[in-house]
Amino acid sequence: MAPDFDRMTALFLDLDGTLLEIAATPETVVVPPSLPALLDHLRVLLGGALAIVSGRSLANIDQLLRPFRSAAAGEHGVSLRFDDGTVQEMPAGLAVPLAWRESLKTLTERWPGILVEPKPHGCAVHYRLAPERHDEVWTAVRALVPDDHPGFRLIPAREAVEIGPRATSKGLAVEQFMATSPFIGRRPIFIGDDFTDEAGMSAARHHGGEGLRVAEVFKGDPAVVRGWLAENAERLAGPSSAQQQTAGASA
Repeated sequence: MAPDFDRMTALFLDLDGTLLEIAATPETVVVPPSLPALLDHLRVLLGGALAIVSGRSLANIDQLLRPFRSAAAGEHGVSLRFDDGTVQEMPAGLAVPLAWRESLKTLTERWPGILVEPKPHGCAVHYRLAPERHDEVWTAVRALVPDDHPGFRLIPAREAVEIGPRATSKGLAVEQFMATSPFIGRRPIFIGDDFTDEAGMSAARHHGGEGLRVAEVFKGDPAVVRGWLAENAERLAGPSSAQQQTAGASA
C-alpha cells in the first residue's frame, strides 16, 4: 500500500504514466483540469519540496501543467530547475547530432506509425502505434549509438527508445535536488512507472526514502496516484482548511 507522507517529505513525481495516463502520442496526452491546482497545493504544504522529474523538456512540462510551476528535471535530468528558479542545463554541444535526427526521421517515412520526438538535447522514437516494428526500431538506433558510445546512451521506455546524454539520469537529478533547499534533510519519495524512473527510486532510497512503482503500488493507474496525492494533501492541510473551503463555497 502507498504510505502516507508528512510535511517533511520531498516528492519527486514522474509525469507520463505516473501523473498522466499514457497516450497514443506525446502530443495527445490529457491533463486532468484539477491536477495543476493539486500540485500547487502540495508544493505549498511541502514548503516547495516537490519536483517533476520527466523525460519531457522543461518547456513541455510547464506547458502541460500551467499555471503550475515548480522545481523540475527535464529530459531525464539534462535540464534542472531548482526551487529558486535557477536553471542548470547541459551545454548545447551535448545534444544529439543533426545527422542522427535526420536519419531517425527517415524511419517515419519507411514505417507508418513510427513517431520521432525531437528534444533540445535528445531524441525519442515511439513505436506504440506500430509495436510490430520494435526490433527494427531498436536495430536502427543501435546502429547510431552502440553500447560503448562515450557521449550518448539508449534509454528504454514504454514502447519507445530514446537517445540521450550518457552523463545524466533521474537518479543524478534527485541527488542534486536533495543537496539544495528546500529538499535537503527531507525524506524523499519518488514515484514512477518506467525503466528510466528506477535510478530516481534508487536515489530516493539512498536518502532514506522510498521509490514507488505505479504498477506495484497504485494498480498501474495514474488516477490512483492522483487520488493518493489528493488524500494526503487534504490530510496535511487539516480540518481547518477543509472548513474554510466549505464556508467559502456556501458564502
